[in-house]
Parts: sequence; C-alpha cells; structure tokens
Amino acid sequence: MKPEARIAVCPGSFDPVTYGHLDIFGRAAQLYDEVWVAVFHNASKNALFSVEERVELLRETTTDIPNIRVASFRGLVVDFCQKHGAGVLVKGVRAVSDFDYELQMAQMNYGLRGIETVFIPTNPLYSFLSSSMVKDVAKWGGDISPYAPEIVQSRLIERLGQD
Repeated sequence: MKPEARIAVCPGSFDPVTYGHLDIFGRAAQLYDEVWVAVFHNASKNALFSVEERVELLRETTTDIPNIRVASFRGLVVDFCQKHGAGVLVKGVRAVSDFDYELQMAQMNYGLRGIETVFIPTNPLYSFLSSSMVKDVAKWGGDISPYAPEIVQSRLIERLGQD
C-alpha cells in the first residue's frame, strides 16, 4: 500500500514575497511531498499588489522548487487545507511576538478541523524581515536586493515609481 502524500500549506498575504518567505517554503518543501503556498484575500489589509499579482510573483520566484504549488483563497485556511488534502500548516516565526499570535491561530485551526501547525524558526539572516519593511525601504529608494528576488524588486520599483 502506497503511503498517503504528505501535503502542507504555507498561508499568508505575501505582499510582496521576500527571501524570508522563500526560505520557509524551501525548507517546508524538504519536509513534505507537496507544499501549497496559499495567498489569502484580506479586505482589511491595504495591499500594494493584487492577489493575482502576488500569486504570479510567487509562481515566478518558486519555479526552482518542484513540489511547490501556488493558489489564492478566500475564507478559512482550514477549508483550503481540506480542499487540497493538506493536514499541516507551516508557519515561519521570527520572534516570540509572532509565536504568541500564531499559537492562538494554530489552536483555533486544530479545533476547527484538526489541522496541525508546524512552526519553522526563521533563518537568522531574515529574522527582522517583513514585507512591510521591504516596501518601506523600496518606497524611499533603498536597496532591497538582499531581501527580495530581482522580479520583486523590479515590480516594487515600477509600482512605487522609483528609478
């Protein structure tokens, strides 16, 4: 009997994707047979890029990881997990403050559908990094090359009107 595929989901807004995100995806892809990167619709967040643009950027920046799939979703992440046969959420945590919030979410997701959450500590190179910081540095013309792939840099410069 063939064992059931181990499928995980990495949910988030990814506005935009950074090297910190890509590090977590790559590490999750080593642990699971298939990893879905799920871009959520969140009307309460004022996103710089549309959901479709974020999905496109994620697809372009994860082409070197063959077991990564990218999709968007609206609603509960546990419903996305069920739809795609995933039993695990993978979350990167940078600091205790991230863990406090993510633990509550993990407990809710387990209570709703029995979906487990695995926390992966962020690579120390990216422990301070957030999409908001990358956007802010790019907005003021700073060098974001250590923090985001070239395609993301180009799209940020284009969107923010920097030369």
